[in-house]
Amino acid sequence: MRRTSALVLIVLALLGAAGGFGLDHLLTVSGRATFTPSSWLPVLLILLAAACLALAWPVRRSVRGRSGKRVDPFRALRAATLARASSLLGALLGGFGAGFLLFLLSRPVGPPVGSMVAMVALVASSIVLVAAALVAEQFCTLPKDPDDRQPDEPSPGADAGH
Repeated sequence: MRRTSALVLIVLALLGAAGGFGLDHLLTVSGRATFTPSSWLPVLLILLAAACLALAWPVRRSVRGRSGKRVDPFRALRAATLARASSLLGALLGGFGAGFLLFLLSRPVGPPVGSMVAMVALVASSIVLVAAALVAEQFCTLPKDPDDRQPDEPSPGADAGH
């Protein structure tokens, strides 16, 4: 499994920002109130970040040889998959929050303080989620195995002249 690319996270954040800005614009044009996320959303994102780290920690301990036992490879794969999905979700939701925030700040009328706090909390918790997920993904990275070589590479002990 390949590591999560920074480019993918940036593209998702930009798409989320465009979507958040566009959604708030459509709501305003149709005469509705702008979108304000639930106050529970940042809390849930922080809990998800903690869960990612908690599930990846035993894998890290096993890889570094501190736990004394081998970790189930399927458990490691599930932890790495959760970490990757969480980083993608965090980038997308962070972008949405930034788009909402940008829309609120671009209006001629000052935004309500509650909306601003909710948007800033969403963006901040999304950044925490992305960071924690990337750390958890790093925890699930196995060290390079000498047997993992490309088919056309010579083996480490082979003589290159033959």
